[in-house]
Amino acid sequence: MLTLLCCGLLLAARESVTWILPGSGETSSALALPNSDLAEQIRDMHNKVLEIWQELGRRREAEAGSMEAMHAVCRVQPSSSLAAEQPRVTGWVLFRQQAPGARLEAFFDLEGFPAQPNGSSHAIHVHQFGDLSQGCDSTGPHYNPLSVPHPQHPGDFGNFAVRDGSLWKHRPVLAASLAGPHSIVGRAVVVHAGEDDLGRGGNQASVENGNAGRRLACCVVGTSGPAAWARQMQEHAERKKRRRDSECK
Repeated sequence: MLTLLCCGLLLAARESVTWILPGSGETSSALALPNSDLAEQIRDMHNKVLEIWQELGRRREAEAGSMEAMHAVCRVQPSSSLAAEQPRVTGWVLFRQQAPGARLEAFFDLEGFPAQPNGSSHAIHVHQFGDLSQGCDSTGPHYNPLSVPHPQHPGDFGNFAVRDGSLWKHRPVLAASLAGPHSIVGRAVVVHAGEDDLGRGGNQASVENGNAGRRLACCVVGTSGPAAWARQMQEHAERKKRRRDSECK
């Protein structure tokens, strides 16, 4: 861009220059050089254009450096419509997105699942409404802004393995977003009693919700500061270190 600007200046100058042949009173565009005043003006203009270009670059760098990541939290609570004997799942789901259009990542930290063999899985999805007036039953269907079959919905987070009644998982790449026309902010995250069949169940419910079963717990996604995410990142690093240490023994 800077080169194009300078070329434009030189072309404009060429049209306005009177070229003088040495030792002759006639003009020509072939042999002589522009007078010194015009050359000085061209140099001044070049320096000004260069300064403007450098300032624009500094502003772009400052804007990129000042762009803060987006964070959101979702405090999971048991559905108020559950019978007393049903499991009481609680915990947190934390989200971070570095910028609009960047990948969304999340931490899932939940407990209270029923006693089952380790490795049993539970589905977690984003549902359309952040309405908990009737427990998780009022959160509506899966959030599906593009009208595509399950499991292609942006909030189809899939299955999560449970161990000793709890799960703790970091998912670094999710299809959902905290920004833009399809933001999940204000919508509900729902924890299901069953496993997601990932659209392979052979019936209509499979391509709508994965036959994931009853809604055990839910929460509404809300924007937040970075503190909760920073704590989870620290816990994540410590868990990885403990795992490496145990593998080395």
